[in-house]
Amino acid sequence: MRFRPKNVLIGLALAGSGIAISALAGANLLAIILALFAGAAAALLIVQPDQPEEEIAAADGAVPAPPSIEAGPILDAIEDPLLLVRERRVVLANAAARAVLGEHIGGADVRLAIRHPAAAERLADLGEEGGKGRIELLGLGGNERRWEMAVTRLPDRSRLVRLTDRSQMHAAEQMRTDFIANASHELRTPLATVLGFLETLLDDPDAPEGARNRFLKIMLDEATRMRQIVNDLISLSRIEAERYTLPDEPVDLIPMLREVEDTLENVVRAQMSEVRVEQLAGTAMVPGDRAQLHQLFSNLVANALKYGREGHPVTIRLEEAGAMLKVSVVDEGEGIAPEHLPRLTERFYRVDAGRSRSVGGTGLGLAIVKHIIGRHRGRLDIKSMLGKGTEVQVFLPRWRDAES
Repeated sequence: MRFRPKNVLIGLALAGSGIAISALAGANLLAIILALFAGAAAALLIVQPDQPEEEIAAADGAVPAPPSIEAGPILDAIEDPLLLVRERRVVLANAAARAVLGEHIGGADVRLAIRHPAAAERLADLGEEGGKGRIELLGLGGNERRWEMAVTRLPDRSRLVRLTDRSQMHAAEQMRTDFIANASHELRTPLATVLGFLETLLDDPDAPEGARNRFLKIMLDEATRMRQIVNDLISLSRIEAERYTLPDEPVDLIPMLREVEDTLENVVRAQMSEVRVEQLAGTAMVPGDRAQLHQLFSNLVANALKYGREGHPVTIRLEEAGAMLKVSVVDEGEGIAPEHLPRLTERFYRVDAGRSRSVGGTGLGLAIVKHIIGRHRGRLDIKSMLGKGTEVQVFLPRWRDAES
C-alpha cells in the first residue's frame, strides 16, 4: 500500500483530554489509521483522489508533489499489534501483530489469526454495528498474557483490530492487591494479640502479678512489631517517591559501616558474635543518600546476625568491581534453599514465617534494600548454600566514576 498526498487538508479538533480527528468518507485508508493511532501529535491527511494532478499543480502554484510514503514501515512503528480486516480476511498486519500471532496471518481468516473464542465471536459479526467495542482476551500468546482487543469500523467497511497488552498493568494491580492483603494481615495479627490480652486483664483485674507482667510483655512486643511494620511501610513509600531522583552526596562507607555495627551492638552481643569489615578496595566512596545507605546495610547486617549461627562472625567485605564498588555481607548460617532466592525481595515474603517473627522480622527488610539499591542505580545479588551460609552482594557506582 502506498500513500501519495495530493490536496491535503488538516483537521484537528480538541475534544476533552484527547484530540478528535475528523475524516471524510473518502479519506485515504492509511491516513485514517494514522489518525487513530498517532495520538496528539497526529494530523489527519485527507486525500481527494478524484482531483487531477494538473489541477493540483495549478492551484498550488506548480509545487512538486511530495514523495510517496510506504505504509508498512509506518504501521510497523506502532507498538501495539494492529490488523486491517476486510470481509474477515487479514489484509494488513504490522510487525507487532506478526510477532504475537505469527508470520502466517496475512490473508488468513481473522478468527484463525486471533485464536481466541471471545475474539472469534466478536469478529464473526459483519453487521453495521458488529464487532465494535473492547473486550479482554486472556491467555492469548501465553497463559499469563492479558490483552484488550478494540475493533474500529472504517469508512470503506473494513475494520481495524488493535490489541493492547494489559499484562503488566494487571500484574501491578495484583501486586497492589496482594500487598494490601498482606499488610492488613501482618498488622491484624499483633493487634488481635494486644486486644486479647487487654480484654483478659480488664476481665480479671486481680490477676497474679506474674501473669500480668507476662501479658504486658507480650503486648509490648506485639505493639513494637506493629510500629516496626508501619515504619518500614513508610520507608518504602518514601523510597519509591524518590526513585527517580539520583542521589549525589559523597558517602564514605567505612565510617558508616562502623556506625551500623554500633547501632546493632545489642544484637551482636545477644548472638555472641562479631562484625568484621574487610576493605579490599582502594576507596569506599560512593554517591548516595547517606540515611538510606545506612538503612540498607543495617537491614543486611541485622539479617545476617539474626539468621546466622550463634557465635559465628558476620563479614562485610568491600571490593572493587570495575566501575562499581561491591559490598558483600556474609553469614555462616543455615543457608537458604534455591527455590526461595528469587522471591526474597518480595514484600512480606518469608522463608520461615515463624522464625522470622520470633526474631522480630517484618518481611519488608529486603524489599527496602532492593528499592534503595534501585534508587542508587546499583545491583543486588544473593547467593546461598544450605548448611554453609548466605552472601548478599550489593554493587554501587563508585564516586570517582559518578564525577567523571
